[in-house]
Amino acid sequence: MEITAIIEGLRSLREPCEILVNTDSEYLKNGITEWLPKWKANGWTRKVKGVSGRQPVKNQDLWMELDDAVQPHRIRWEWVRGHADHPDNNRCDFLATRAAREQIGKKT
Repeated sequence: MEITAIIEGLRSLREPCEILVNTDSEYLKNGITEWLPKWKANGWTRKVKGVSGRQPVKNQDLWMELDDAVQPHRIRWEWVRGHADHPDNNRCDFLATRAAREQIGKKT
C-alpha cells in the first residue's frame, strides 16, 4: 500500500516539485533509492539469496508506475521509525485508520 499511496500522491501534483517523503517503509525507501536502478539494469529481475539465477521483481507493476511518477520531481526519501511518535507518521496513521473504519461503516 505504501507504493500505491506515493504513486497517487505524486499523480495529484500538477507541476514538478521538490518533495521530502518521510516513510516508515524501508521496503519503499530502499526500493526506490537503491534497488530500482539495479532492477532496471537487470531487466526487472533480482538475485535471491540461496537460489541460483535471477527471479522477477515482486510488485514490478507498482515499481514501474512509481518510477514513472517520480521522474518530473526532485524527491528526497527519508526513513522514519514507525510508531515512534513522529508527527507526520502519527498523522498518516490517524488518517489511514479513519479511512479504514469509514470503509467498514464505523465512525471515528
